[in-house]
Amino acid sequence: MTLATHVMFGLVLAAFVAGWIDAVVGGGGLIQLPALLIGLPDDTPVATIAGTNKLPAASGTLMATLTYLRSVRVDWRSALPLMATAWLGSTVGANLAHHVPRRWFTPIVLVVILVVGSYTVRRPQLGLQQDLRHHGAAHWGRLLALGGGVGLYDGILGPGTGTFFVIGLVAVLGYGFLEASALTKLANLTTNVAAITVFTLSGHILWPVALSMAVANLSGGLLGARMAVRRGSAFVRKVFLVVVGALAVKLAWDTVLLFVG
Repeated sequence: MTLATHVMFGLVLAAFVAGWIDAVVGGGGLIQLPALLIGLPDDTPVATIAGTNKLPAASGTLMATLTYLRSVRVDWRSALPLMATAWLGSTVGANLAHHVPRRWFTPIVLVVILVVGSYTVRRPQLGLQQDLRHHGAAHWGRLLALGGGVGLYDGILGPGTGTFFVIGLVAVLGYGFLEASALTKLANLTTNVAAITVFTLSGHILWPVALSMAVANLSGGLLGARMAVRRGSAFVRKVFLVVVGALAVKLAWDTVLLFVG
């Protein structure tokens, strides 16, 4: 697949912004996947769009994961079961993505970016202190269900996966925000790698596009981490809101054209 220079530039720029956003407030997938929907040809299979999105997403998540592992003590007794069901769920989801009609993919992504984007911008201050609400079988059951459910979603779509993991770990299980974020990065990296494996085996990754976006996403993440210290997350959230709003308008228009045309 050969893309026009301006389209390729736009995709690389979107990946850079996504990495930047992810490093500070999370939710970079709300930028990157819609950009691929807009930039790639209309006849591009859903699996190819999802597969190409996963490599740059994984590169940014890997950087964040390594950062957390250096600074946060991880409860591996909870992390490993969460990662295991996240892998399983993402594998199933990535296989299901091969059967999702393109006609329905754009409106689904539109709804996701509106809901998760709104939550990300107005995220409540949960998880200031860790207070686990469940123990024993109740804890493990909820943890395994969370990994499988969010992993399934990430394999099919992806935007907001990290936010969903954090919501579940903080609001349902009672983890502190920092601990939940560390577990989230491990689980999210796992779902990305699982999906990449499926999409690679089925030949649904546009490697030149994916690799270019991966470098941009990683670079954006490094810059975002530094800018967060200097400018604060309030500045990035404002930019994030403007970009998500613009993407939502474009996807809404594309949805209207899909069903009217």
